[in-house]
Parts: sequence; C-alpha cells; structure tokens
Amino acid sequence: MPRFLLIGLLLIAGLGAAHWWRARPLTPGSGILAPDAPTQIDLEQGTTLQRGDITLVTRARFEMTARVLSREDYHLDAGAKLVPVDLAMGWGRMSDSSVLARIEISQGNRFYHWHVDTFPIPRREIETSSANMHMIPADNIVRDELERVRPGEVVHLEGFLVDASRPGGWRWRTSMTRDDTGDGACELVFVESIAPATP
Repeated sequence: MPRFLLIGLLLIAGLGAAHWWRARPLTPGSGILAPDAPTQIDLEQGTTLQRGDITLVTRARFEMTARVLSREDYHLDAGAKLVPVDLAMGWGRMSDSSVLARIEISQGNRFYHWHVDTFPIPRREIETSSANMHMIPADNIVRDELERVRPGEVVHLEGFLVDASRPGGWRWRTSMTRDDTGDGACELVFVESIAPATP
C-alpha cells in the first residue's frame, strides 16, 4: 500500500475516533432531569430570515430544557447545509434514565424512531414527551455548540420555530405542536443559543 494512502487512512480513522469521543453518550443517573415541556409563543406575523437561497419565516418563539435522546448528523441530503444535525429530545419521564433504559431509540432519514418490548410509561406519553427536532444554527458559534452536544446531556435551547422555502417549490414546514406524530411532526428550530442546562 502506498505510504500516502496509508497516512490518509490513518488520518481519517483518527478524525473518526476523535468525533466519536467528542460525541460519546453521557449516562446520567435515574430521575426526571428535564421536568417541563418546551414553551412556545406563536407569532401572528413572523419575521423573514434569509440563508442563501432559502427563506425562513418565524412561526413561534421557542424555548426548552430537555434531554438529548439521540443525535444524527447530516452531510449529503437536500437539507444538510441548512440543518446539519437532528436532535431527538425528551422531557418529563422521557428524560429519566430508568425509563429510557427500556426504550430503544434511533434516528435516520430525518426521522426519530423508538421501540419497546413492554411500555415503561404509556405510549401517548412517549409520543408527547419526546420529539425529533431539525436544528438550524443561527451562526457559527451556535453551529460549534451544536457539534458539541452529546446524547444523554440536558441542554437549554432558545430560538424560533420556522418554515423554510426556496425558489422552485421546495418547502420544509415546522410542527407547531408536541402532540403530533409521524411525517410532518418534527420541529424545524432556528437555534439562537444552546448550552448545557444548569442544575
């Protein structure tokens, strides 16, 4: 194997290991870590924001303290430049490690999935106390903060729910409620700040 190819492979492996270490899951103890549901103030008339050829329209002021159940980074799909990461978030009993130990959680293709053998809490509570959220960083500082978010961490986030569109008919609409499920139930969040929550 040519030496430059070996060096390149070692570099890629090293970067992958560093990313895994930085994003490795936290394992907090049992108990409800984020008791409150997200808060939302709907806007009668939203503000327009521009991100390249994408137009964002704010729909609601949004704030939450929640546990990160899972994260999925995106690099290649149509929305990756606008939304580099999805975070599956949980609050109430969906922030309790003893509950989450009995729920299998995964993400892919912009969806959040969960599976149980037996329900540790009612199905509807799982559905209304967790959500997949598409995160739009407001600036490079927020982008860096999002890159540091780890599964298991409790974070506090502030920003807006937004709808996105681009010329040619492409649209991406936010959910406006935590009560929905399935396609269209994800929040599209313009993140102004995100940081570890203070106890």
